[in-house]
Amino acid sequence: MNEILISIRRTPYQSLATFLVLFMTLFLSAVLIVAYAFSHSLLDYVETRPQVTAYFQTNMTEEEIVKVKDQLIASGKVASVKYISKDEAFNIYKESNKNNPLLLEMVSADILPPSLEVFAKKPTFLPEIAEFFKKQPGIDEVNFQKDIVDRLLNLTNVLRQIGIIFFCFLILMTIIVLTTNTLFKISLKKDEIELLRLLGASRFYIEKPFLLEGTFLGVCASFFAFLILSGILFYFNPFLSSYLKGINELNLMIFNLKLSIWPLNEIFLGIVLGLVTLFGIVIAICSNLLAANKYLK
Repeated sequence: MNEILISIRRTPYQSLATFLVLFMTLFLSAVLIVAYAFSHSLLDYVETRPQVTAYFQTNMTEEEIVKVKDQLIASGKVASVKYISKDEAFNIYKESNKNNPLLLEMVSADILPPSLEVFAKKPTFLPEIAEFFKKQPGIDEVNFQKDIVDRLLNLTNVLRQIGIIFFCFLILMTIIVLTTNTLFKISLKKDEIELLRLLGASRFYIEKPFLLEGTFLGVCASFFAFLILSGILFYFNPFLSSYLKGINELNLMIFNLKLSIWPLNEIFLGIVLGLVTLFGIVIAICSNLLAANKYLK
């Protein structure tokens, strides 16, 4: 540790530049990770809700509705279709308004429409399913939150494309800057390195101080990046709670494991910190190895 601190004191400006570049790279990477996790978990949440709900006229019989249901299943575009009868709709209505007796007195099962709740295999099938319902006889209303689904799909696709381009650009720029700084530090120790090589020191022994310093700066930068991001997330926590009102939990499936994203929790934040730290260490070590190998070859 003392060797790392001494090396930083000898080249404070280069060490500061390395730290700032790593900090900005890791902070923006952490923001992308969180945004990507939230967008995908929101999309997964929407996909687990009844994505298209078709309300039939009250004079439609169950047999007629079941025929429509069978046509949907035969199309191969739906994951499941749930039939909600008048009585089931009335029970749902009673549960939703159990604290308002006046509303319960005004409604009976006879005036509530039967419906079909459809879950599509892919979000791209939703417009086709909605159009299918609109062409059927006896349909009173089709509830399809197309704008929400389209926005989430577009956001997810944009984040994926931006993420790939952004990560490639960040990695390239960061490696260039860190490699240049490391080469400068190595040049300052040229005489010391030549003496070590004459004494038979191995390449790893010569490279080790630069690798340790890079690892130290990577860990420090990732910690500060995570600290600031956590502060921002908790500052905007009331806004997120209002925006996600009605959504009790958001989960992300990773290798068949369910990771809770919302509400914010220690496990999710710990994984973000781990990913950012690992990313920072890998970039710092690769940059230092690249510079050391170029100089010592």
